[in-house]
Amino acid sequence: MIGQKGIATGGRAGGIERHVREVAKRLAFIGHEVFVYARAKYDPEKPESFEGAQLIYLPTIYSKHIEAILHTFFASVHAVRQDYDIIHYHGVGPATLAWIPKLFARNAKVVVTFHSQDRFHKKWGWFAKAYLLFGEWASVAFSDYCIAVSHEMQVFCRNRFKREVVYIPNGAELKNIEGCNELDKFGLKPGEYFINVGRIVPQKGLHFLIEAYKKIKTDKKVVIVGAPSFSDDYYTKVRSMAKEDGRIRFLGFQDGETIDQLYANAYAYVHPSEYEGLPLVILEAMSFGLMPIVSDIAPNVEAIHGIGMTFSSANVDDLRDKLEYALGHPTVVQDQSEEARAIIETNFNWDTITDHIEAVYITSRH
Repeated sequence: MIGQKGIATGGRAGGIERHVREVAKRLAFIGHEVFVYARAKYDPEKPESFEGAQLIYLPTIYSKHIEAILHTFFASVHAVRQDYDIIHYHGVGPATLAWIPKLFARNAKVVVTFHSQDRFHKKWGWFAKAYLLFGEWASVAFSDYCIAVSHEMQVFCRNRFKREVVYIPNGAELKNIEGCNELDKFGLKPGEYFINVGRIVPQKGLHFLIEAYKKIKTDKKVVIVGAPSFSDDYYTKVRSMAKEDGRIRFLGFQDGETIDQLYANAYAYVHPSEYEGLPLVILEAMSFGLMPIVSDIAPNVEAIHGIGMTFSSANVDDLRDKLEYALGHPTVVQDQSEEARAIIETNFNWDTITDHIEAVYITSRH
């Protein structure tokens, strides 16, 4: 597996890293040899393996514009010298180099997972956006099989590139977390806060959430969990927006038992993003039984499967209205808990997702 930062143990791990972690460990468990290319910065301890998946660390230059593609290049060159059956690229940026194994590893099959249309992310300039647009074409053109994590992207690939791709979504794992002791260090109480989790970058729309919440009269808090990713200016901006409102808390990156308890004890989950692939954090929130309140972009609507509430993307007043409704109707919020978990179990189960990915691998070999 190529293109991810690693196996999702570092402070800047995102949805792709968590996707790779969950799939890689399950593929290893059912008997496959799995190798994940990783960048050492995101896991300084550099473990050799993770639950059966082998980790291979290669160098790169840690810069916003060249970090991922340079690491992908080194990984691709290394991969073609191995005896891999499948070389699996994650993301449209890395997919631009999928031609390397197509030319130099003729016995291997190339799979690409189309996670999101990254060119819409606001951190990129015109050249990077053009390159990522090329990556969308490359995801389909250079692969033996292309996987789309949402129906929207599956339809996009069909209409734009005239080729069928395989729909296999992101997933989440159901957990039953009963404790709340980790909340004490943040001064939080169960059921007394909304939560948002993810990288603090412009396209996630946190400025809309902060602006909306400042207009609401309530003692409940908003907890924002995550760290910036080459977006320090934006992080400074949203912290400044919230500095006079003690109800809005930035907790930084959290993992393990801490993030599990923060999810499990929240009132509801809020996701105001403007662009997504299929947002894994919404699925994770639903796996804890949280009602989702999300912007009405297609990937978010696809993820929630008809429950929760949507608001018009980038519309602060509509977001405020939905938050106020949730605050005024706690029974509605609570009643959706089991339904949210049932949707995850039925539609976004990691075991089923891994089986489908394995089927793609097997089919590509015949």
